[in-house]
Amino acid sequence: MTETTAATEPAAQPARRTQAERTAGTRAKLLDAAIDTLVDVGYSRASTQEIARRAGVSRGAQLHHFPTKEALVVAAVERLVERRLDELVGVHRGGPVGPALLLDAFSGPLFHAALELWVAARTDAALHAAVEPLERRVTEVLQEGGRELYGDSMSPAAFDLSIELARGMAVSAIFRTPEEEHAMRARLLPEWERAVTEL
Repeated sequence: MTETTAATEPAAQPARRTQAERTAGTRAKLLDAAIDTLVDVGYSRASTQEIARRAGVSRGAQLHHFPTKEALVVAAVERLVERRLDELVGVHRGGPVGPALLLDAFSGPLFHAALELWVAARTDAALHAAVEPLERRVTEVLQEGGRELYGDSMSPAAFDLSIELARGMAVSAIFRTPEEEHAMRARLLPEWERAVTEL
């Protein structure tokens, strides 16, 4: 090939995305923006307009994928629940696990977003109806992950109790400093581990 030929050949065009890929990309942007908005401003101020703005998509595109605010934020939290569990199982596969792992699962943006939904759903009938199936799915995901992570080292009753304790401690942690949270974990985790081995 001569230099002249090489210089006149058109540059290779990037492969065009399929419709399915474009749809998945738009949904992913909306779900990520919904979580960010929920964590930053809370459920009551998380408007669909703000979520669409943060996602960089049109209001029409947002309505096409998620016709209601409830559907959008519930789908976003469900997606993060499953992603977070995959991360926890992947990181701790084959290694020693204990109640501290559950405390880590109930922390950060995922937990705060879920907490926003729980509080709002108490008085919002439409949101309550949307969150109910999500909570059932969350329970299933936690039980599946628990079986994989803990195996026979924790009975079903001990695992259920641990989930409830982790949720409660996560709510309380909102009002503690990092130092207070560290001290609380150091004091309670040994007792927690001892209790679940006896169930």
